[in-house]
Amino acid sequence: MKLIRGIATLCATALLLGTATGAGDNPAYLDTRLSFQARAADLVGRMMLEEKAAQMQNAAPAIARLGVPAYDWWNEALHGVARAGQATVFPQAIGLAATFDVPLMHEVATAISDEARAKHHQFLREDQHARYQGLTFWSPNINIFRDPRWGRGQETYGEDPFLTARMGVAFVTGLQGDDPKYRKLDATAKHFAVHSGPESTRHEFDVHPSERDLHETYLPAFQALVQEAHVDAVMGAYNRVNGEPATASQRLLVDILRGKWGFKGYVVSDCDAVGDIFRTHKSVQTAEQAVALAVKNGDDLNCGRTYAALPKAVEQGLVKQSEVDTALQRLMTARMRLGMFDPPGRVPWSKLPYSVNQSPAHDALALRTARESLVLLKNEGVLPLSRNLRRIAVIGPTADSVNALLGNYNGTPAAPVTVLAGIRAAAPQAQVVYARGAELVEGLVEHPVAGAPGAAPPGAPPPAQGSPVPPPSTEEALAAARDAEVVIFVGGLTGQIEGEEMRVTLPGFAGGDRTDLKLPASQQKMLEALQATGKPVVLVLTAGSALAIDWAQQHLPAILYAWYPGQRGGTAVADVLFGNADAGGRLPVTFYKQDEPLPAFDDYRMENRTYRYFKGTPLYPFGHGLSYTHFSYSDLKLDRDRVNASGKMRVTVKVKNTGERAGDEVVQLYLRALDAPHARASKELRGLQRLALKPGEERTLRFTVSPTTDLRYYDEQRRDYAVDAGRYEVQVGASSADIRLARSFAVMAPR
Repeated sequence: MKLIRGIATLCATALLLGTATGAGDNPAYLDTRLSFQARAADLVGRMMLEEKAAQMQNAAPAIARLGVPAYDWWNEALHGVARAGQATVFPQAIGLAATFDVPLMHEVATAISDEARAKHHQFLREDQHARYQGLTFWSPNINIFRDPRWGRGQETYGEDPFLTARMGVAFVTGLQGDDPKYRKLDATAKHFAVHSGPESTRHEFDVHPSERDLHETYLPAFQALVQEAHVDAVMGAYNRVNGEPATASQRLLVDILRGKWGFKGYVVSDCDAVGDIFRTHKSVQTAEQAVALAVKNGDDLNCGRTYAALPKAVEQGLVKQSEVDTALQRLMTARMRLGMFDPPGRVPWSKLPYSVNQSPAHDALALRTARESLVLLKNEGVLPLSRNLRRIAVIGPTADSVNALLGNYNGTPAAPVTVLAGIRAAAPQAQVVYARGAELVEGLVEHPVAGAPGAAPPGAPPPAQGSPVPPPSTEEALAAARDAEVVIFVGGLTGQIEGEEMRVTLPGFAGGDRTDLKLPASQQKMLEALQATGKPVVLVLTAGSALAIDWAQQHLPAILYAWYPGQRGGTAVADVLFGNADAGGRLPVTFYKQDEPLPAFDDYRMENRTYRYFKGTPLYPFGHGLSYTHFSYSDLKLDRDRVNASGKMRVTVKVKNTGERAGDEVVQLYLRALDAPHARASKELRGLQRLALKPGEERTLRFTVSPTTDLRYYDEQRRDYAVDAGRYEVQVGASSADIRLARSFAVMAPR
């Protein structure tokens, strides 16, 4: 009824306004025959300057005289609808990337957008317009995870620009939908640009990347989301880039984003980043100067309240009201395109039932995705575990932790399954004894988030934290291990110690970032004591970033990396441990050894970073992941051995499951320059396909290589991308270090 009353109010307002532009007395902004842009321009033209400034802040108030409802632009959907009551929680973004499954990513994003639409329309029916109730989502995070110490790296799709772009495009198209008129949701590519830690200095740091690193590493994924996925929003970063605040950068937002790439959507600042322009960056002296700089350089929406200074900035002649109008018209066009000013019956998703949230189908998708995300790092035959086991010891601080499933920017799962619960369900014949055994990290007082069973109303707050976890007993854990046939240690990290700008100062952790890559000492000590019992120890790790587990690689028979696997993570882990599913995930980041001297965290040069430039030997390479079966590669063919820079080359390869079990293989295609004259990455991922094969099954895979996109480098003299003539190599294999087949070809110089 409240929604009906709201529509009636809009109609009554329209009659009072006059200014007919067609049949009846409807104002132009309510005339559905007009373009969204024309309607938005009409609506903005009716607003006073103070109203315009208020509409350009994330918590935009209602304008009763125009029938404009209140709207908060801030919403999150990194791996499920976040912070808005119960929603399906998929694996954290880094786990989604570990699937190397682009079509699956699109399925996940489509499920998320279904839940988001259903929530939004339920909120409207209840006349709610608060934060986390709208249709504009500040996801995905497509920054490059260049340094494993960055606490927010878990939000990304890893260290590779190509993988990030492919996953990001699939996610955005799944969120925004394919309706020819309306957007399903607005996705937001963030944080533009050159942003990946440290968290402690993000509000004042000035990044000076080389032009090559900027254009070959930090910008390509953003360009793909703008030009291929047509992402409707881009969020500016907190930091400066070459002296300019990223959220008010002439070069980034005007010259590159809108100029070179043709971006037609809107730009939003990170939260309070406009205030940082004068408070911490000291680029200008006043709020009025800061908002003028931001608007003139293309920032349309202010997350925060600094744009309240816009009327004074106009009065002082710092920015023109026409420039304010241009920015606000982009925002109102976006709201129009989302159907916010049209009768709900015209909007395709307005009747999605609220029951789509946490639906059985979405729960099954969360389980499937979690299974695909798990990476088997090592297996000396102990896995899969025997179904005849009678005594299993499950030890470790994340074994029975809901926090370890969720990561950050998460929703509230209705019935989360911890790893311990998953193991118990998968092994009903066994006595499963659990002992925590070790603290997550020395000095941390943990407050676990309880599961949230039952149906929570829309907008319900997250479940309250429980009582502090009691101190673990080492002796209890060792006694359980000695009495068991196999020990499963479940440890690693949680979102309580790595994440965004956190108040955490603990051994190995500071402010959300990490100060080293080692497993916390409390857990390492427990692991070594368990291994000393002589019982086989299987290590399961939860984390959003790489851990330097050199000792475990040397001494333990099996290691499974689970990331933050979402609401069905425990079921997925158990399925893989007991062989109900194959471990098919692959590493989207390089795992470095414990004693590897990493470049300075605040050094944004890509030299000696990621598999593309790293000169050493990693603990585990990018793309690595084992299976319970074996795959052979054969018959690599190129349809030509010479190709023009503007041409295309087709690559085919056969892959066969030569083992005795069904399993998934992720076939990865890399390109390497053999004699190109300019400095380049050592190799680059330029193709990937995940496929499931039954025993004995063989399939032919096809890839296309286009030199203008796949072999380009940034020519700093020409200030543009170019392709070198010369010899190159196609490499096809199971990881960046496990190349099975290779063939060379030539790119011809233009005549």
